[in-house]
Amino acid sequence: MPASTANAAQLCIDALTPCAHARNSPLYTIMTMANTLESSRQAWVIRGQSRSRRVGNWPTWFARNTGEKPLLYLHSVTSSAQLCALSDQTAQRGILCNDSETQPSPWPKGAQPSLPLWLSANPRCTPYDPASGEEAQAIVLAGLRTLYVDGSPGFYYLALHDQESAIAPQALDREGMVKGMYSVRRPGAGAAVRLLGAGRALEEVIHAAQLLEDEWGIAAHVWSCPSYTRLAREAAAAERWNRLHPRAPRRSCHLRDCLAGSRAPVVAVTGYPQAVVDQLAAHVDTRFVALGAGSVQAAAPNRYWIAVLALKALADEGHLDTQRVENALQRYHLK
Repeated sequence: MPASTANAAQLCIDALTPCAHARNSPLYTIMTMANTLESSRQAWVIRGQSRSRRVGNWPTWFARNTGEKPLLYLHSVTSSAQLCALSDQTAQRGILCNDSETQPSPWPKGAQPSLPLWLSANPRCTPYDPASGEEAQAIVLAGLRTLYVDGSPGFYYLALHDQESAIAPQALDREGMVKGMYSVRRPGAGAAVRLLGAGRALEEVIHAAQLLEDEWGIAAHVWSCPSYTRLAREAAAAERWNRLHPRAPRRSCHLRDCLAGSRAPVVAVTGYPQAVVDQLAAHVDTRFVALGAGSVQAAAPNRYWIAVLALKALADEGHLDTQRVENALQRYHLK
């Protein structure tokens, strides 16, 4: 990476680091960061919905510059074909932020099902679904450092929504945010079940944990997972290394490290189709339930479905009577 590019990226990081966005939405946070980067003149900020001539002709303008600068692209694409074309336009470099979730759409999170599948299958893309402004900020700062200071290839992708964070500020773990998983709600006693959530679905997961505690006496440990895909890729890479080096000490991964020390069932939830969460199944050494849009209802599972399926996972493990699952289905009018 040229020294001028790395220097520009470091200046961007310095300009953005003082900002605090813990309780703001990811969309508001990214827009605020974009304004800061534009003022710094150390980055290219492309607003895909803008009508300005400069942005409309940005590929030509971009090509005339011989030195690379950090690129933040704000857009609203709904299909994998659109995102593929956009990423090709940027030479698959930069931080691409999609606010399609805030637009009216028949699709989960405003995107056709092909889009998250393309994201998870594209090795050059590191996709994130932040739940809070703090997560969005941590991911953008990590992207600036990884892509433009360290010079790693590829691009970052963030799905943005405009809902304020439900995460308590003291629960924030910036390193865990970037790695793809961190704890946001730990019960006082040992957890009977572990609930994972990403993006806007995390709020429903937190409410489901409260339902389990208040109405069923079940303790739940809640984790925010800004990137199921990053977790799955790291876990798969560790397993491949272990297969090829049978005599060396086994490598772990962030997912296994977070879930170590407990056999409690894991319920993982996303607002995207369930296939996004299914990536984790092979790397979780306990009962695992993946939930997404279409799993039990057209939209992402609500708090009642999450609570019921957590109860069912416990019943399947023999920890409670199946009648309690039946009672929960009736109480929440799910049948």
